[in-house]
Amino acid sequence: MKKKRIRTKKLLVLLALLHVPTVFADLAPFTSDGCSAFPDGTPRQKTLWLDCCYQHDRAYWQGGIREQRAEADQALRACVAAVGEPEIAALMLAGVRVGGTPYLPTRFRWGYGWPFFRGYKALSADEIRQVDAFVQEDLAPTSD
Repeated sequence: MKKKRIRTKKLLVLLALLHVPTVFADLAPFTSDGCSAFPDGTPRQKTLWLDCCYQHDRAYWQGGIREQRAEADQALRACVAAVGEPEIAALMLAGVRVGGTPYLPTRFRWGYGWPFFRGYKALSADEIRQVDAFVQEDLAPTSD
């Protein structure tokens, strides 16, 4: 009985430690891999819906609550449909709904800019400032 209690305590400590990084974590710089495991366009127009995926990646990078993910996924569908590919848009929507869950350690999961195990969580004021700082940095003109 005593061994079982010790194992349970160890497990609880381990689970608590796994969640600590999400409390004090900083947002990683924005990255995009285009349309992840999907083509960026058609064989003739190789980047036809790439901008749609880039915008979708921005939303996924910063993460947030479940409803924000659903909105981002619907925006991707609408964007791809608007470039004339409604069937592709429906296929992409199905893919991101299944593959974009925050509970898998993929490079394209919901909230991938934050450490794994964040799940669905509203951004705090400090986290919003971190997102804004990276966005402003991306928009800043470069001097060549």
